[in-house]
Amino acid sequence: MAETDSFTLVQLPGLLWHWLTDPDVISVFLVVLATMTANFVARRLIDQLARRIESTRTIWDDALLNAARQPLTLMIWVLGISWAAELVATQAVTGFGEVVEPIRYVAVVGLIAMFLYRFVEQTERGFILQGADVTTATAIGKLLRISVLITAVLSVLQTLGVSVSGIMAFGGIGGIAVGFAAKDLLANFFGGLMIYLDRPFTVGDWIRSPDRQIEGTVENIGWRLTLIRTFDRRPLFVPNSIFASIAVENPSRMLNRRIYETFGVRYEDASRVKLIVDEVRDLLASHEDIDPECTLIVNLNEFGSSSVNFFVYAFTRTTNWVEYHAIKEKVLLQILAVIEKHGAECAFPTSTIHLIDHAEPTES
Repeated sequence: MAETDSFTLVQLPGLLWHWLTDPDVISVFLVVLATMTANFVARRLIDQLARRIESTRTIWDDALLNAARQPLTLMIWVLGISWAAELVATQAVTGFGEVVEPIRYVAVVGLIAMFLYRFVEQTERGFILQGADVTTATAIGKLLRISVLITAVLSVLQTLGVSVSGIMAFGGIGGIAVGFAAKDLLANFFGGLMIYLDRPFTVGDWIRSPDRQIEGTVENIGWRLTLIRTFDRRPLFVPNSIFASIAVENPSRMLNRRIYETFGVRYEDASRVKLIVDEVRDLLASHEDIDPECTLIVNLNEFGSSSVNFFVYAFTRTTNWVEYHAIKEKVLLQILAVIEKHGAECAFPTSTIHLIDHAEPTES
């Protein structure tokens, strides 16, 4: 036993030298070395390109570089390792080389899909940051990402020997059963699609429905649900199919905000109403916060039970909720000042009781 061990130790350097000088081993070593070198060079080039495109304003080069950074380095390793595996397979167990090709193809398809998915994602984010419509950018991004994933899966299945035509045929037959089972899901999907196409509202809009208790700011439009943040900061999740059967009001798209108020003057000041109405009309016609291109009405309206009423109908230039109330307050105070200027007062509900004095008859 000792002789055998000593013989092995003596022969070990020779066996090691023989293994190191084996052309196949050298080939594998060179392939791995070339892979590491290519990976290092690719990383350096990407870093240099990243520094150069920082000054550009276009989003395409940024999206392309950020999307390709990780898939490119992984692609180099996949190709290098698969090449080395093929060299080893020539001296290894029979059948090992037949496994390398499908694995490499699946990995390459997966990395290409990863690159395209990330590219669409980065481009969508760039357009949103540049001020593009969030709803449109999100919808197109989702469609493109789904298309990339479906194409990659079908390509991989075809490579693995699965009949894609059979899957499509099964989908056509089984789609009927699936459609009945998931009709609500499909209704929400097509409801979301109609929202993307018709665009009755977008992310960030304030919407409300007179048919349902729905009111708030749209935060996200998904394929199944729309997230609305109510004014008390609660999240409200509405299925997209609901919007196909209800009326939706979008106050965010209003052009102006309306001031519609009625003022009552005492009957004692009825002779001053004409002067008050004319001055209020002139005041609003030249007011810097009232839109002159919209309808402006200031007229005597009715004789109330305890006041002579005139109404004001005008539109502000702003649509901002806070600014609107500040302008409305300013206008109302100015109208009150006009009423007081003419020595009149605003009426309040009053009742007048007339007492008839019935004199008692006297005896004659």
